[in-house]
Amino acid sequence: MQQEVLLKNSFYNLRNVYFTTAISIGYLLLSALLVGFKTDQLVLIFIFNSLFYISAGTRRFILGFSIFIVYWILFDYMKAFPNYLFNTVHIKDLYELEKSIFGINYNGIKLTPNEYWKLNSITFLDVLTGLFYLMWVPVPLAFATYLFFKNKAQFVRFSLTFVWVNLLGFVVYYAFPAAPPWYVQQHGFEFIAKTPGNTAGLARFDHYFNITLFQGIYSKGSNVFAAMPSLHSSYPVIVAYYGLKNRLGKINIFFFVVMIGIWFSAVYTSHHYTLDVLAGISCAAIGIISFNYLVKNTRLKDFIGYFVKRI
Repeated sequence: MQQEVLLKNSFYNLRNVYFTTAISIGYLLLSALLVGFKTDQLVLIFIFNSLFYISAGTRRFILGFSIFIVYWILFDYMKAFPNYLFNTVHIKDLYELEKSIFGINYNGIKLTPNEYWKLNSITFLDVLTGLFYLMWVPVPLAFATYLFFKNKAQFVRFSLTFVWVNLLGFVVYYAFPAAPPWYVQQHGFEFIAKTPGNTAGLARFDHYFNITLFQGIYSKGSNVFAAMPSLHSSYPVIVAYYGLKNRLGKINIFFFVVMIGIWFSAVYTSHHYTLDVLAGISCAAIGIISFNYLVKNTRLKDFIGYFVKRI
């Protein structure tokens, strides 16, 4: 009896083993059914289980970052439910609206900002925008890691805000499917289902360094018709907001530079219209405001407190 109690309360108790095994197998089976088997899935399972069992500290860490894992899985599963199956894809109307509001007169022709920069790209900006676009993942994750060790309550709020903003963006993706600028440049205004992802202007970064970095990233895209809003433009807004909230001083200057750099890069590389960027900024603002409202007026605050104690 005493051995059973010790086993139940030990770090490697059977309940945890059963739980993590069931979650891992269930994730693999569901993934195979929805999006097909990929080695990335095994890597994710290996990382989660390794950190869960190495030590108490790594367990708390991976449990905290499970919020981001849930986001990644949901994003990946969007491949199984393309948004163009649910609503008409906006191609020509979005292009013409962009041109009418932000059009640039160039040699007697009115161009969208994307078209202008495609004709006037320079190597310096090719490299700079590529570097900025690479930061949309490591900067939020690095900031989240800092908050995890510095202020767990702020870490949980930041992480939940990040996922909440994404969920709002996903709703818009399905309500308003939209083609990116590079799609119009390559395919015109005709809708072509199952169009593969494209590096667009970021290909110039790959060519300059003779690598296939962005090619590998965008070949795994969930849906090319999910350009509105630009969630790439949302993420640095969330980081900047929590950076200011946590009074990080000069590091906030870096956050704001990255934020503006990502906004410009999205347009320069023809991955997003200016309208997409503005929609991404709005999505982040609405997400932050609504999340704070929910924390103040619902039991979400209690959940945050509970989760903080677990990590």
